[in-house]
Amino acid sequence: MIAIVTGASSGIGYEVSAQLLARGYKVYGISRREVAPEGVTALCADVSDEAAVRAAVSEVARREGRIDLLCANAGMGISGPVEFASPEATHKIMNVNFFGQVYAAQAVLPYMREQKSGTIVFTSSVAAPIAIPYQSFYSASKSAINSVALALRNEVRDYGIRVSVVMPGDSSTGFTDAREKLHPTGDAAASGTKTASETAAADTSRADAYPRCDAAVASMERDERGGIPPAKVASVIVRAACKKNPAPLYVAGFKYRLLLGLYNLLPARAAVWLVGKFY
Repeated sequence: MIAIVTGASSGIGYEVSAQLLARGYKVYGISRREVAPEGVTALCADVSDEAAVRAAVSEVARREGRIDLLCANAGMGISGPVEFASPEATHKIMNVNFFGQVYAAQAVLPYMREQKSGTIVFTSSVAAPIAIPYQSFYSASKSAINSVALALRNEVRDYGIRVSVVMPGDSSTGFTDAREKLHPTGDAAASGTKTASETAAADTSRADAYPRCDAAVASMERDERGGIPPAKVASVIVRAACKKNPAPLYVAGFKYRLLLGLYNLLPARAAVWLVGKFY
């Protein structure tokens, strides 16, 4: 069985690669850094580069003659108020979190259709159904993945291809420290034409406009650092990948299953208010 894992150089993707290898898969890891667990073949590609992703997938197919599994894990985070999110920042997170996973799926589908079998598991987030303030574009990117994955599941079922989404809650990985922050300084490029005093004044006004942002993001990061170990999230992904008839959606972490269940039971006004009270 041949598996491709994106984001295999660290965090959840690294653990997924290792666990699939232990289950007997031959695993290829795709990431910007040519790093993967021992025994996993590392291929270098930026998931936001469609041509690079297609080239990497084609190389796997050339070597192996088939592709049985794609686990799409690569992702990034950006925090800050919607008002101050630059086009560059929003495009970047959508290119990695959404299009990066879509490009990988598009690249493997021709091979899976031809062999009339295969499994695709996307990694989303509990922040997809529960939109998180000051992480709005992260939530948006993950919500978009959910929508595409569920539509794709019906599109390819006649070819014997299974599609699922795993939504982790807070997980303790390097993702937290790598998060890009847009608050309070906002987009540096946009302020490049201003004088130093004008830039300082703009930064101060941004901090004043959303005084809860820093504390909210700090709270999120504390939760992440104390969150689910990546190996446990990976085990949910691997179980979904290995099922003959996987469910459309999985939530990683019992606490987050309860939280999402409560959120779905509440009226929208009450649910959104409750999320706001946390942040």
